Amino acid sequence: MSRYSSFSELFEEFSRLKVLIVGDVMIDAYVWGSVHRISPEAPVPIINVKKRENRLGGAANVALNIQSLGATPLLCAITGDDTYGDTFDQLLEQHRITTAGIVRSSDRPTTVKERIIGGGQQMLRIDAEHSHLISDDDQHRLRQAMEPLLDEADVVIFQDYDKGVLSESLIQWVQQQADQHEIPTAVDPKRRNFLHYCGAALFKPNLKELKEGLQQEPVALHQEEYELEPAIREASDRLRQLLQHQTTLITLSERGVFVDDTNDYTFIPAHIRQISDVSGAGDTVISIAALCLALKLPNPLMASLANLGGGIVCEYTGVVPINTQRLLEEATQYLSL
Repeated sequence: MSRYSSFSELFEEFSRLKVLIVGDVMIDAYVWGSVHRISPEAPVPIINVKKRENRLGGAANVALNIQSLGATPLLCAITGDDTYGDTFDQLLEQHRITTAGIVRSSDRPTTVKERIIGGGQQMLRIDAEHSHLISDDDQHRLRQAMEPLLDEADVVIFQDYDKGVLSESLIQWVQQQADQHEIPTAVDPKRRNFLHYCGAALFKPNLKELKEGLQQEPVALHQEEYELEPAIREASDRLRQLLQHQTTLITLSERGVFVDDTNDYTFIPAHIRQISDVSGAGDTVISIAALCLALKLPNPLMASLANLGGGIVCEYTGVVPINTQRLLEEATQYLSL
């Protein structure tokens, strides 16, 4: 049972939390336009540009979700010493998110993912990025930036997009610092560092990441529940043996989520929705889960809230943070404390 009498009271409690987010940030750039003809130069559509927009992406979208939920994000990451790095800082300032944990590097560009959207459909994505590990000097500067922010944090999120900010040594250092400060850590992993997050409080892969990280055959989403559940439970047990973490939260796309700790497991089905874009859903899930972790909420409640939030953002085109008022309304309607 939860100690909160209403979800409004619970969401108000989010506002006192500070969340340190360390990982790969990027700019999600959008070009919107209309398509009326095919190019005479090549068999490709011509897009007449109507609007351009730059948004915070990657770990920075987690910061936006944390802020939208009422908490304070403390974002720690590397950006390039370039024009897009300037744009990134400006976007943080526009959203009133501190740049204290942002380190500019001359060794790599700011990651930019540009989506070309014509007639309401994504037609092309252009990625400009380096994914090699950051230099020892950049890692040292990032640690220096993080140290004072760790003193303020109630929970730490590792937001790994495999772009090189998170290395085994940095992960271990952050985890050690968090343990010393008695701060829980939540992980949104990718393949390269999948088995480096030993001792985390919460580990949140999706099904594809789980399969790649454990290097085993994928669990088919079309399987019946009685076939899916044993396979997921077995994979979760194997993961715990390897990482010695506390709680596993596995997102299962349209099948919902699975949450497991050393005592119990729960499957939570997804709600029926009109899906527009799944981009950024994982960012929302880990944001909600981390805040619930900081408040020591029961795992089924944490997973249920995160499941609702991840579904809500899928109804919007592009990467967007959670609409907290809508999450509150759906939580009040569908869940119980």
